[in-house]
Amino acid sequence: MIRNPVVAGQFYPGIASQLNSMIARMVDEGAAREDAIGLVLPHAGYIYSGPVTGATVSRIKIKDTFIIIGPNHTGSGQPFSIMTEGVWRTPLGDVEIDSELGKKVLAMSSYLEEDDVAHEREHSIEVQLPFLQYFKRGVKFVPIVLGYSTRPVYKEIGREIARAVKESNKEVVIIASSDMTHYESQQSANRKDRQAIEAILELDGDELLRRVQKLDISMCGYAPAVGLISAATDLGAREAELVRYQTSGDTTGDYRSVVGYAGIIIKAATMSPLVKLAKETVEAFVKEGRTLQPVELTPEMKEKAGVFVSIHKFAELRGCIGTFEPTTPNVAEETIANAINSATRDPRFPPVAPDELEDLSYKVDVLTSPEPVESREQLDPKKYGVIVEAGLRRGLLLPDLEGVENAEHQIDICRQKAGIRPGEPVKLYRFEVKRYQ
Repeated sequence: MIRNPVVAGQFYPGIASQLNSMIARMVDEGAAREDAIGLVLPHAGYIYSGPVTGATVSRIKIKDTFIIIGPNHTGSGQPFSIMTEGVWRTPLGDVEIDSELGKKVLAMSSYLEEDDVAHEREHSIEVQLPFLQYFKRGVKFVPIVLGYSTRPVYKEIGREIARAVKESNKEVVIIASSDMTHYESQQSANRKDRQAIEAILELDGDELLRRVQKLDISMCGYAPAVGLISAATDLGAREAELVRYQTSGDTTGDYRSVVGYAGIIIKAATMSPLVKLAKETVEAFVKEGRTLQPVELTPEMKEKAGVFVSIHKFAELRGCIGTFEPTTPNVAEETIANAINSATRDPRFPPVAPDELEDLSYKVDVLTSPEPVESREQLDPKKYGVIVEAGLRRGLLLPDLEGVENAEHQIDICRQKAGIRPGEPVKLYRFEVKRYQ
């Protein structure tokens, strides 16, 4: 199947030489390029949003394959649509669908359906292709269109995309195609879009959706953005950067009714040496039954402190064990011991199996020495972890955990963990952590 362009000559020039020249003026050939897991790119006419797309795509290493997720503006076709075969034609040539990856995504998905009708008139994916072609002829892609649904659906689609990417062993960049606020004043658009962009930069799809709904942000591609965040975090994304934001008013000079455009790069943060040590420890022990020995100690490894190692699989806890106080000569050895324990001896979970290793992520918390507190007013669940002690029974809870909003809740959880009855006299201690992830 050949899918012919539907907005060539409208959103961007329909003649190859003119299109190539226009894109050349919008990109930065000299920009330093970095690996990206995902992008948020706008999809308006190039005179309005092209500078944002150009600046953002200029900053990344162009991979062989892109997955492009767009919203369904037309309402045509299936609500969650993917094409796994064919080519899309642009004035710069044909772009082939990566059938192997597309079929893998489809096979793994509970929601996506093979459907070309939703893509026939949809512009949100089409307008991304010439920018990719400009930098790399022969690039392939997988087009996905999402209609309206609920947060769990968007997140699960993202997780399924991430699993397919991992299984494919391909280098892939995922694009969420979305404009921001539509047809409000410049001041209103800036205010609302700042809220949405902040949530994306925090890689918090739940918060993005909450803000879109609460603030009535007319961001057409919020579903693709939530799906992208879900996929990217499962693929190891830890940070995001806003490259450029502008509105249509910056082109027209009319700021009374504008559309906002944001270009965002989502990427993996450099893995800290302690997290790398925890990861390598678990992999060596699970695969070979071998316990690593620390060789070269970085400064943070030379300390003596209690350490907790947390393991997550697809954002769900998979193991967490640690030590209140140091039991080994340094943080490196403490990390190794607790990484093995978290993977194999957490009583809440079965031991980690070899086929799970590629899906795991790690956090290492290095604890300060616990200090006694006189009252609950000295506790802050966002800043301090807490230890609740009654005789030989002690329960510990790390700080800044999702769903723990106050000291009372923090203490109750510690009581339950230690088997300390409500009302039983306790001693309280607080500590801080340095979190590596």
